[in-house]
Amino acid sequence: MTTLDVLREHPFLAGLPEPWLPRLAGHARPVVWHPGYRLFRVDRPAERFWLVRDGRVALDFAVPGRGDVEIETIGPGGVLGWSWLFPPYRWQFGAVAAQRSTAVEFTAEGVRRLMESDDALGRQLTTRFMSVVVDRLHAARGRLLDLYGYPVDAPPAG
Repeated sequence: MTTLDVLREHPFLAGLPEPWLPRLAGHARPVVWHPGYRLFRVDRPAERFWLVRDGRVALDFAVPGRGDVEIETIGPGGVLGWSWLFPPYRWQFGAVAAQRSTAVEFTAEGVRRLMESDDALGRQLTTRFMSVVVDRLHAARGRLLDLYGYPVDAPPAG
């Protein structure tokens, strides 16, 4: 299966006009990660993003005294990375392969150039990535409540 075939089948790109897919494929390549492989850490330069084909990748962030705390797992059909789209282009979370995983990796600079040269493509991708951002914020909020919220059966303070 070619990279272009994978893009045609990935849910994130569903409904995009067919002529856009080869243009995106020109900035993409297949990748494989083994369990434990660290893709990126918070505040490092965000130069890529990925469409996950199979396996699982854990999003995390470092918590003093607790180490890396997982906030969400991205699986088949998922999107990994949005920080490449917005200045200052630094990762907001970290990511590590939880299982053997395959994905299509995109170069951020190349895709940003495509988006700048084609307003319609830029709007479509920005809208789709904003949905990813909202999902990540929702997952982070839920995880923070799990970690630091009061138990439901806790007695009232006072």
